[in-house]
Amino acid sequence: METSRLPLSSSIRGKLISAGYTSLSSISSLSSTDLARDVNISEAEAFDILKLANQMSGNGSTCLINGAKNAWEMLHEEESLPRITTSCSDLDNILGGGISCRDVTEIGGVPGIGKTQIGIQLSVNVQIPREFGGLGGKAIYIDTEGSFMVERALQIAEACVEDMEEYTGYMHKHFKASQVQMKPKDILENIFYFRVCSYTEQVALVNHLDKFISENNDVKVVIVDSITFHFRQDFDDLAQRTRVLSEMALKFMKLAKKFSLAVVLLNQVTTKYTQGSFQLALALGDSWSHSCTNRVILYWNGDERYAYIDKSPSLPSASASYTVTSRGLRNSSSSSKRVKMM
Repeated sequence: METSRLPLSSSIRGKLISAGYTSLSSISSLSSTDLARDVNISEAEAFDILKLANQMSGNGSTCLINGAKNAWEMLHEEESLPRITTSCSDLDNILGGGISCRDVTEIGGVPGIGKTQIGIQLSVNVQIPREFGGLGGKAIYIDTEGSFMVERALQIAEACVEDMEEYTGYMHKHFKASQVQMKPKDILENIFYFRVCSYTEQVALVNHLDKFISENNDVKVVIVDSITFHFRQDFDDLAQRTRVLSEMALKFMKLAKKFSLAVVLLNQVTTKYTQGSFQLALALGDSWSHSCTNRVILYWNGDERYAYIDKSPSLPSASASYTVTSRGLRNSSSSSKRVKMM
């Protein structure tokens, strides 16, 4: 249950959410002293909040257990999970077939490497109909940086429809195949776009996603571009930032499991002092690196773009090249080189 539903004053609820305490589970293990310090309220108020939270969660003495699964069932579930193609077969191969649903996948890299391009590509590809091997779903795109380009989304959507029509033409020559009913306009209509301009807006939107997805059927991917932006400039208290990010990551995990959708978090890079020198690393620190199921790092190797599986419980570490074309993400070729701007 969310703390926003507690019968408290709006100012107290606002303080709890701003401090990163957005669910009852996040405050259940705190003392009144710690809660009072973190939220900047009196100990008496903190005690009342904890007492109320315990009452509304059943005094903490009972818990609902849904039952265990055996490992065989889990393996079968894992193998049958749908995946969203990236339109780059080499990248799909190292991802086990594409971006997995029910997982939180972090994709990070330097500016200009193609993070937003991947985000837009996934928001289009998730809509490929089931008869063409897709999910037939919808997308939520959360834009924190203002980098989403609707013209680019249309360009990739047109290429996607053309690819399906080409596939249908080939199949008609050999088998009976379905006609392509989808139009680029339909694809754009199924991308729900949210522009957030502060970390408080970002937290509020994430808290609202459960309700929004329940009301809008078939959402199969949530993309945040980027998870980092507001958390690199709006925080002086790093402990508070860690709490807010941890709560947000937990909510993304719950959404992925509850609705069997993919959550893709795009991340920026920062410098990290390691072994006597500064090196590039994904932003938000070491604690954040444990918040996602899979982590993919994008990097340049000469003039070629590469993706590397840095962390995954089920995928081996591997790398694959890719390129960004006018039609979207594709396999790399010798003619697809990095364009160096003066």
